[in-house]
Amino acid sequence: MRLPRSWVAALLLCLPLSVLSSPAAQAVQEAAEAVQIAKYDFEDGTTQGWTPRGSGVSVRVAPDVAHSGSGSLLTTGRTETWHGAAISPPLEKGVTYAITAHARLASGQPSSTIALTVERTPAGGTAVYERVGAGTVTDGAWVEIAGTYTYTADSTLQLYAESSDATSQYHLDDITITSSSDPGQSGVTSDFESGSAQGWSPRASASLAVSTAEAHGGTAALLTTGRSASWDGPSLGVLGKMTKGSKYTLSLWVRLGPDTASGDLGLSVERRLAGTASYDRVVAPTAITAGGWTQLKGSYTLAYDVDFLSVYVESASGTFPFYIDDFTLAYVPPKPIQADIPSLKDVPSFDVGAAIARAQTLGEHGKLLTKHFDSVTPGNALKWDATEPREGEFTFAESDHLVDYATEHGLKFRGHTLAWHSQTPDWVFKDGDRSLTATPEDKALLLRRLESHVRAVVGRYKGRIQTWDVVNEVVDENQPDGMRRSPWFEVTGYDFIRTAFRVAHEVDPAAKLVLNDYNTELPRKRQAFFELVRKLKAEGVPVDAVGHQLHVNIEQPPASEIEKTIELFAGLGVDQQVTELDVSVYTDFVSSYTTVPAEVLAQQGYRYKEIFDVFRRQASHLSSVTVWGLADDGTWLSSFPITRLNPPLLFDDELQAKPAYWGVADPARLPPLTRRLDAPQATVTIDGERELQWNLLPDTPIARVGDLAAGFQARWSSAGLAVLAEVRDPSRGAADTVTVRLGDTGHVMRRDGRARWYRTRAVQGGYRVEALLPASAALGGKLPFELLAHDARSDVSWKGELTLTPAVRHAAAPKGTPVVDGVAEAAWAKAPEIRTATWIQGTTGATAKVRALWDAGRLYVLARVTDPQLSEESQNPWEQDSVEIFVDPGNGKTKGYDDDDGQYRVSFSGRQSVGGTFDAFAIKDNLTSAAKVVPGGYVVEASIKLPTISPARGDLLGFDIQVNDATGATRTAAVTWNDASGRSYLSTAGWGVLELVK
Repeated sequence: MRLPRSWVAALLLCLPLSVLSSPAAQAVQEAAEAVQIAKYDFEDGTTQGWTPRGSGVSVRVAPDVAHSGSGSLLTTGRTETWHGAAISPPLEKGVTYAITAHARLASGQPSSTIALTVERTPAGGTAVYERVGAGTVTDGAWVEIAGTYTYTADSTLQLYAESSDATSQYHLDDITITSSSDPGQSGVTSDFESGSAQGWSPRASASLAVSTAEAHGGTAALLTTGRSASWDGPSLGVLGKMTKGSKYTLSLWVRLGPDTASGDLGLSVERRLAGTASYDRVVAPTAITAGGWTQLKGSYTLAYDVDFLSVYVESASGTFPFYIDDFTLAYVPPKPIQADIPSLKDVPSFDVGAAIARAQTLGEHGKLLTKHFDSVTPGNALKWDATEPREGEFTFAESDHLVDYATEHGLKFRGHTLAWHSQTPDWVFKDGDRSLTATPEDKALLLRRLESHVRAVVGRYKGRIQTWDVVNEVVDENQPDGMRRSPWFEVTGYDFIRTAFRVAHEVDPAAKLVLNDYNTELPRKRQAFFELVRKLKAEGVPVDAVGHQLHVNIEQPPASEIEKTIELFAGLGVDQQVTELDVSVYTDFVSSYTTVPAEVLAQQGYRYKEIFDVFRRQASHLSSVTVWGLADDGTWLSSFPITRLNPPLLFDDELQAKPAYWGVADPARLPPLTRRLDAPQATVTIDGERELQWNLLPDTPIARVGDLAAGFQARWSSAGLAVLAEVRDPSRGAADTVTVRLGDTGHVMRRDGRARWYRTRAVQGGYRVEALLPASAALGGKLPFELLAHDARSDVSWKGELTLTPAVRHAAAPKGTPVVDGVAEAAWAKAPEIRTATWIQGTTGATAKVRALWDAGRLYVLARVTDPQLSEESQNPWEQDSVEIFVDPGNGKTKGYDDDDGQYRVSFSGRQSVGGTFDAFAIKDNLTSAAKVVPGGYVVEASIKLPTISPARGDLLGFDIQVNDATGATRTAAVTWNDASGRSYLSTAGWGVLELVK
């Protein structure tokens, strides 16, 4: 029944009770098992989202009157029949709901009729009023009011209680909304083909309009303009469409609006409870391709009680217009965890932990957690911004939940983290509006704040949190003293570390205190971290353990480097923990899969195996290993360093075991893996010596088993396939052999043997084998290849396919120090000239003749470019006429960049741009250059600092040069010296080699 509001009170007075209290609700209950959509019992002391309807109306919880429990909702201050208590109900169109409430008049109020009514406003229409149920109510007893409700058109809704007596005061309690189907599983779609916004509304002053100018699917999309802030955009209420503990996938297509060339957009959720708002990111702001549609897709688990829930689109910055289309919110049915597989926590001798948030304690996630792990670390709940967002105001709801959960389920708890340069509120480093500086007064203030924070947080969980990451990520190996220049260090020096550890130990002497950092498996970072820990231990700072984060990828760094780190720190007498392990499926920061290939997931499994092999060998030095997430549906790598599919953990996003899991639990169940390696063309002398050709590339490592490990390389020529293998095997024995199999033919080389086709040499800790094997070899060919090193106790092997590639180009750089002015003075004459001739775009265009020099701290490059037409019209520097110089001081030949690897670009006019890991933070100041336009082209002269090495004669640097040729605003050609992949900006693997000579 649809009634104008003015009619409702009069009709309520005329209708008999039997009509007002329709039995339809009971019929719905009997027709199917009811699913509870919402319940309001007011036992938490709040109004649970119910608000006053009408001027002067008041709603509050009355603690002494209740249908059940201890409280009810009291409505007073009414002056109209339609005044009362109201809420936006979690209902969706097309679903039939049973709505039940219990009502009772306040003491002394005369009998009246109370009704539940829905005010429904159709999209683009006017409000209609639809009654749910009513009953005659007195102050002597509770009366049930029940009815059913459904609607079929896009609308906004308000459910409210009203009375036939305009001034009556009444109580409501135990209000429930049920349905025969679960809206939390039915999903939501928006395609805007109806011409309406389909429930989407602006978060602030933005304007939303359906437009046919652009559409992803169909003929219409929703255009957002007039935004007032980055967070102001389209929002869709989804209260009731998500249920606590359930997982959903959200997908939305977005496009930049008119006159917008660039921008980043993301998808987030706003949730509220009792007026307190929180925000969860589903898809981090992602660069949107101009002129096309980009999909934002992610998963979300609702882990909280809410009385308001919406999904919205926001930008990283700015207020540019944009379109949205084809939104879907889909329920993901939980797949039961595999109960019949080994529990990870039962496999090694050390604790196995996982980083978690509240969502990982619910449903199947909680079952997975307690089956496989015996310790937990909160990903964010104990960081400073979560626990003390404003000075002296502590919030512990999230951390309390996680600690209580761990206690209840017998899980050990690692607290993370007390002092860190990131996720620390600005106020910590300010005095009013002024940033703190290195004055005695500011230092004292900052240390007082730190001490107060540590005492409060550690004190709250004394005896319940067994381990604390006290200080996090303080090392910067690129600084002379090895210390990160964070506000902590800039103001207090080392004293913030000393203070944090001292106070934490005073508050909870039994807790294990950890100094935690990343990249500790890399040699320079390892040494800087080691020196810091040794210094602190010598001072008596209570550092009980060091934490190695171990965010690694499927190829780098070698497992042997992880082992070197553990062995080094074992000498300091501190415990060691692996604190944040994950294995990215990418070797760079740019690539992206739409579906990760099965072969890559298998490779990830073998990578986990070799890493856990290290942990097992070093178990006497390790007390715990924590993976940085429970399963792939909750990983930070889905949005860092870019938004992309990156499943780095042991269980997939359906909580099922991956090859990564089997690499830890039972490597015998790993799938077969075909590895791949390039074998360059070269002719070598088979004498067991490591000549220059073998040093142009690093050995491909074969992970250690027991005391046996190996590394190898291959070269091809018309004579066959040359192989060099270095075997680490300190125990000499008659069984020591290396077997190389090409196709079906095996070739066995003994440690103490020799033949016309192979030689061996003793090396420190093992031996070297060099052989020339018969093979039909031609450029571009592929050879099935297996190398197996064997001793009396174990085998290590590499099995896969070799691709026969061109020779690695090698050039010499004499010692010399030119003036960097764009003029080729006499010093350059002794440098040999190399030429760019490897085309990666086009087949003709600008080329360069290049020379290189070096001195004690720098590499110098001179490029004479032939290019009669010069352009910098494009906004993209790589599409301008320019020279790119690629330098890898360690010649690592990795598929990504290390921190000191650099891409240094100089345009014909002298414009510089630098590329490297992240924002090239470690190398961005290394480049000095000059450029001059000359007849027929231009000259670039550059000096590149080499702070991570001490250059010396005989050193080999990874090196390449690329010339970009622009026509107007487009790059039309590009040519390099060595790298034919077109991926020099991502990978150092294809670069040539520069040898420093006298």
